[in-house]
Amino acid sequence: MDHDDFDAALLSAAMTQAEHGGWASVSLLDSARSAGLAFPQTRERFPCRASLLLRLGRMADESALADNTTFGSSRERLFDLLMRRLDVFQQYRGGIRAVMRALPMDPPLTLLLGGATLESMRWMADAAGINVAGLGGLVRINMVVAIWTHTLRAWEKDDSEDMGSTMAALDHALNKAAGFRLFPAESELSDGGLPDLDFEEPDAPSAPHTPENSL
Repeated sequence: MDHDDFDAALLSAAMTQAEHGGWASVSLLDSARSAGLAFPQTRERFPCRASLLLRLGRMADESALADNTTFGSSRERLFDLLMRRLDVFQQYRGGIRAVMRALPMDPPLTLLLGGATLESMRWMADAAGINVAGLGGLVRINMVVAIWTHTLRAWEKDDSEDMGSTMAALDHALNKAAGFRLFPAESELSDGGLPDLDFEEPDAPSAPHTPENSL
């Protein structure tokens, strides 16, 4: 069994455990035992429970970035990238929802996943053709974090098989972000420059911030 198969098997067992007993019930040893995996390799690859969630985030990133097409607008590419991340999350839906419910009571885990999400969204923005350089890039990355967080909350409540409500929420968030000049075709940004954002708007994405309930 290679590392990818090992990780997927352990993650599947852990997310099933989280779905039925909550995130607090997850035990790496119990998950390894359930999946028939060796304890020493489990300890080597996953030193703590949080490393399971970090690995899940990387798996979602890898899936999203596997198709490195440059066709379409930045908006269209970002839509596809974020939906491909959610396609991975959908495989572990019950467990991830349990994690999201636990985050308000676990500030250290929330901060850890918030940092990982920021880095993931930097990759998504860059792959979509959005300028991530300089202070302006940090603002734009945080706008993408806000889009992802909004969409993830919609996904958490979306029980449909086709994720129709989730896609509608993502489409709405992207339209709103376009109004704040997130995408290159709709901005007049110099390298590293700041977009003309009105942070007084009550619903506008702000930067920087730590996302809640993000993975």
